[in-house]
Amino acid sequence: MRPTLQDVATAVGVSRSTVSNAYCRPDQLSAALRTRILDTARQLGYPGPNPTARSLRRGFAGAIGVLFTSQLSYAFTDPFAVRFLAGVAAAAERHGTSLLLVPLPTGATQARAAVENAAVDGFCVYCAADEDWALDVIRGRGLPFVTTAPPADDDAGAERYVGIDERAAARSVADHLVSLGHRRVALLADTVLPDAPPGPVRLAGADAARHPTTRGRLAGFADALAAVGVDWPDLTLLNATGNSRAAGAEAVAGFFAGDDPPTAVLAASDVLALGALDALGERAATVSVTGFDDVAEAAAAGLTTVRQPAEEKGRIAAELLLDPPVDAAAGQILLPTELVVRTSTRPVPRS
Repeated sequence: MRPTLQDVATAVGVSRSTVSNAYCRPDQLSAALRTRILDTARQLGYPGPNPTARSLRRGFAGAIGVLFTSQLSYAFTDPFAVRFLAGVAAAAERHGTSLLLVPLPTGATQARAAVENAAVDGFCVYCAADEDWALDVIRGRGLPFVTTAPPADDDAGAERYVGIDERAAARSVADHLVSLGHRRVALLADTVLPDAPPGPVRLAGADAARHPTTRGRLAGFADALAAVGVDWPDLTLLNATGNSRAAGAEAVAGFFAGDDPPTAVLAASDVLALGALDALGERAATVSVTGFDDVAEAAAAGLTTVRQPAEEKGRIAAELLLDPPVDAAAGQILLPTELVVRTSTRPVPRS
């Protein structure tokens, strides 16, 4: 059996609390007594107090969770997610706390257990889909949380978030394409419908998309085109099976080879847009492509996009969690966005 704190206390001839103080409150003991306790513990093979149990006694874990509704690898490979996490980490460092990345696996039971058992003091909920059950679990645990989008529930007025006006930002880049004369436009987004294959899909409207961020961006694209008489049924919707460059290329591959193809692609993220450029190849000289986020690779590719402050978004989310404002309204923040026009967009080619 593994030695216990009581075994150390008996061997030294002191109380359990004295041994605990040697680890947790060393200022309460003389240097000689603390050294004797720690030496005895090493000799017995006692590793020290269980950190989880100790955090429970203190009432805090010393860590915040970042909740992803994606695979864990997404946090390290998606360029926007990486920058967001850099902002969260910077704020966490200033507050002397740690980060725990909590992905939601596909199995409902496993996902619920991940949220229920995470040893954290609160959550930053990053790019969560319609996972209201996860927020309900967090609320049930009595933990604070900050989301990266305004809550859909109008009654959730006291809940904290930091995000952007997705619909307005998306409309700004679609308006740019409209001003260049584009009317035959393909919309490119990831995981539009659960288990949908790559390529064209049918959707009743933007509000039928699975993810709230996707819904907002598709709605903004549609608003701009509807204003010039192009209704939703006249638009082509391309589904990517994930938010990656390869998935964007797969969704677009072969689609523009037929007669009378779209003259532009409005992508819901930069990585999808970069994939579209890869798939278009030489056709990229005549098909306009736009993205969303303004990741580092966008500038190098000359991609027209919407810039949003990724690191600031992460930093503010963590600050709202770790140092919440007294005024509830001050905990609901919309960040500015900016249309960045580059060489990937141009007027519709003349026939």
